[in-house]
Amino acid sequence: MVTPRLPRARGLGRCLAAVAVIIAVWVTTLGAARVDLYARPGALPALSVSTLAARYKANRRAIGQALRTARRIQDGDRARALDRLLTPGRKFLFFDPRGTGRAVEVIGDLAHARRLAILVPGADTTLSTFDERGQQPYSTPGGGARALLAQARRLAPHPRLAVVAWLGYSPPQVTSAGVMTDVRADAGAVRLRRLVDELHDLNPAAETALLCHSYGSVVCGEALKGLPVDDVAAFGSPGMRASTAGALGTRANVWAARGSRDWMQFVPHVRVLGLGFGTDPVSPGFGARVFAAGAAGHGDYLRPGSLSLRNLALIALGRGPQVSLA
Repeated sequence: MVTPRLPRARGLGRCLAAVAVIIAVWVTTLGAARVDLYARPGALPALSVSTLAARYKANRRAIGQALRTARRIQDGDRARALDRLLTPGRKFLFFDPRGTGRAVEVIGDLAHARRLAILVPGADTTLSTFDERGQQPYSTPGGGARALLAQARRLAPHPRLAVVAWLGYSPPQVTSAGVMTDVRADAGAVRLRRLVDELHDLNPAAETALLCHSYGSVVCGEALKGLPVDDVAAFGSPGMRASTAGALGTRANVWAARGSRDWMQFVPHVRVLGLGFGTDPVSPGFGARVFAAGAAGHGDYLRPGSLSLRNLALIALGRGPQVSLA
């Protein structure tokens, strides 16, 4: 009696497997359709002093439209994030709600600043975490940029500094295989180069600093060659795919830091078969100016009151001689 049941069991198993595949495909398709419900943003005017106000206004409209979509499809995390982006007075150079989302916020007077600081975030950053990540708002692009400018104003009451919170690419997730490759960094570097060139054309007198956290330092390392940048700081970095600071191909002052509580210190700084990012930028052989970050953990570098934030603000202000070295 047992033997006749085996084919039936095998057939049932195949049916269940087929159902599982169909469900998996359905769920994947549903997720893709959900993302596609967010509308493609409209065209923006070319970036210039005369079009800044128009770009800010257009992106505010796009954020409002995305918020209505998020509420309609009950995308709660995205809705809460978008509602914060609509806080009066906030200004966005770019916005795209599709996928994990992209946004570029300006804090300060971009057209008349003497210094521009572009904050480049790392892995696990999405539109939903642009302003908030647990109890650490300073570890996000928006919160970190505001903390940086507030610190700069404490150091210099009238700093003429504008900070750009740049989520202009799609960072990988820490738990994904992509976090060990530079595929996302290559795509991000193209967009970062475009932004730096556009800002330089808009305000050619301003000096520029790139402040690059974690995987964001990989993006910066890929983008740097030939860019009109005066300072670049890599903090909490897994590597910059260059053996030395000189190999980055930049005239900028190259800074690096790692806090004593940053788990990144345990990540092997090697590159094998396209995985990993190579030399540790805080290592003596790399040749960066290593600045003090105190007891910062991986998400603490922009924490108000920290030594790392003070030094990053000094770098943003172009006051290199006042930066405390490690």
